[in-house]
Amino acid sequence: MKRTSQEIANHIGARVEGDPSFELSGIAAPERADAHDLIYVDSPKNAPRVATSKALCFIAPDGVELPGKTILRHRQPKLAFAKAATLLLDQPAIAPSGIHPTAVIGITAKIAQSAHIGPYVVVGEHARIGENTQIGPHSTIAADCTIGADCRIHPRVTLYANVRVGDRVEIHSGAVIGADGFGYAYGEGRHWKFPQAGIVEIGDDVEIGANTTIDRGSLDDTQISEGVKLDNLVHIGHNCKIGAHTVIAALVGLSGSCTFGKSVVVGGQAGFGERCELEDGVVIGGQSGVLGGKVIRTGQVVWGTPARPLERFKKEYAWYGRLPDLAARIKALEAKVKS
Repeated sequence: MKRTSQEIANHIGARVEGDPSFELSGIAAPERADAHDLIYVDSPKNAPRVATSKALCFIAPDGVELPGKTILRHRQPKLAFAKAATLLLDQPAIAPSGIHPTAVIGITAKIAQSAHIGPYVVVGEHARIGENTQIGPHSTIAADCTIGADCRIHPRVTLYANVRVGDRVEIHSGAVIGADGFGYAYGEGRHWKFPQAGIVEIGDDVEIGANTTIDRGSLDDTQISEGVKLDNLVHIGHNCKIGAHTVIAALVGLSGSCTFGKSVVVGGQAGFGERCELEDGVVIGGQSGVLGGKVIRTGQVVWGTPARPLERFKKEYAWYGRLPDLAARIKALEAKVKS
């Protein structure tokens, strides 16, 4: 999609230095860019990287100067570049227009006329699918599910019954939303399945990665708030509440009834015990372990297993690396004492 530099600047809130009518047709890394690709540089120290690029227009903060280029000045170049990309990139269609003849649609399902339903999709009874939403091939939308407008459901996604999805949600291939949680009561020598009667609610502007699983609630509901971003292979247990604009990296696992506040950041492979609580703005380092019932207070940065404040973790880890030397010194001292 072609746009002028001025159109891009208006969209991202930048000011143009150079040719406001310069036409842009795509985005790229500096080394791969053509003349009409938009690129960005985030600091003066990275300016040499774009100096030899073929691109003639870039987003940059104050202090970056490259003669002969059209510059879109912005305080946050990476953020501005991400916003500009929405104007310059055409998203590939997930499904053809209309309802594919191989799709199986429940008689009572309500599908907006502008929705796209791909090959071999199954839509259950009383399901609702909003305007301009695309459902990819071989996906299953079970009975009584609700999907809002402008959603992108990629191939082979499964929504169990009664899942509620907001607007502009993107769910990648292999995701399973609304399966039973892992809940059992032990007695009489066996495990009895505890009721999994809740639902999953997903807010607006959420993105869910490939092969991620979100369990339905038990007697409560599992809730994913607006703007949450889940990477691939994330597991969210039953009754969990994830606050707005939280981001969770790949291979993270949440036990049941965890509560995350707003704008939480979780590194890859972190694990969370049952009923732990993260308040707003918490940062969890990769591979950390948060014990069940633990509360991490607002704004804390923690790391390690069990998770503890980052500064404490770094000191302890430094001592851990010195253990072989310390052990050798102790053995030497013991030998002197014995002699």
